Amino acid sequence: MVSAVFHSPLDAANEARANASTPADKPKAVAAPAPARKARTPIDWRGIVLKVLPPLVGIAALIGIWALLTIKSSTFPTPLATFKEAVHLFSDPFYSNGPNDQGLGWNILFSLQRVAVGFGLAAVVGIPLGFMIGRFEFLSRMVSPLISLLRPVSPLAWLPIGLLVFKAANPAAIWTIFICSIWPMIINTAVGVQRVPTDYMNVAKVLNLSEWKILTSILFPAVLPYMLTGVRLAVGTAWLVIVAAEMLTGGVGIGFWVWDEWNNLNVANIIIAIFVIGIVGLVLEFALIKLATAFTFEEVKS
Repeated sequence: MVSAVFHSPLDAANEARANASTPADKPKAVAAPAPARKARTPIDWRGIVLKVLPPLVGIAALIGIWALLTIKSSTFPTPLATFKEAVHLFSDPFYSNGPNDQGLGWNILFSLQRVAVGFGLAAVVGIPLGFMIGRFEFLSRMVSPLISLLRPVSPLAWLPIGLLVFKAANPAAIWTIFICSIWPMIINTAVGVQRVPTDYMNVAKVLNLSEWKILTSILFPAVLPYMLTGVRLAVGTAWLVIVAAEMLTGGVGIGFWVWDEWNNLNVANIIIAIFVIGIVGLVLEFALIKLATAFTFEEVKS
């Protein structure tokens, strides 16, 4: 027996309409790919080790040599004894038992204050003078012999002049800082002005710019890296000189504190003061290097 299958005419019409509305060659929808995850930058452990390990090895070598040299010494303190004394000092660095007995923190702050005042006065005088020396050839020829004569003089040689003029130890120490800080600022600023490309100045002449416009728009941006280098050198010199100046003038300050501890034959505190002076100088140097690098162009760095 043969069975026959019959379809409704309505079903056939609906199927034809569906086939007509959907083309056979219509591409199928493709799902959007998931966003790729950003690859993590691998940590350069080798670079970190090469930066951290050498300083640690150097410090460990210094302490080891120090310990070996002081094993049988009765006058020079060992690293352990110095460390214990440092813990005692820094447990209360800002005590005050009169004008001649101040904590280590106060002595550092007073020294930094003198450096800041003397250095600030040197910047106010030295940087504009450096611009004028570099800008005007006649002034450069007039002042250069004086700078060459006075710059090699030790800053401490100016201390008696300060004591004679100001009749007080604190202004004399500031005067000494001023003298030792002004030369690097004058010289570096003047060299920066003299190294400004001639094309820049020719353009200024063509545009008929005023001297103030030349200073603010051309000279200052070009000279800024040199000027900051002079500032960095001046701060380093000032911090070196203030210790020696305070040893001679007395009063509150890290230099006087070192000298006072020597009079008390407290060698451990002298060693601590040496490390403190070095750390403060290192911090000042690092901060100014970062500041100078931020404003230094590639052609100046090279």
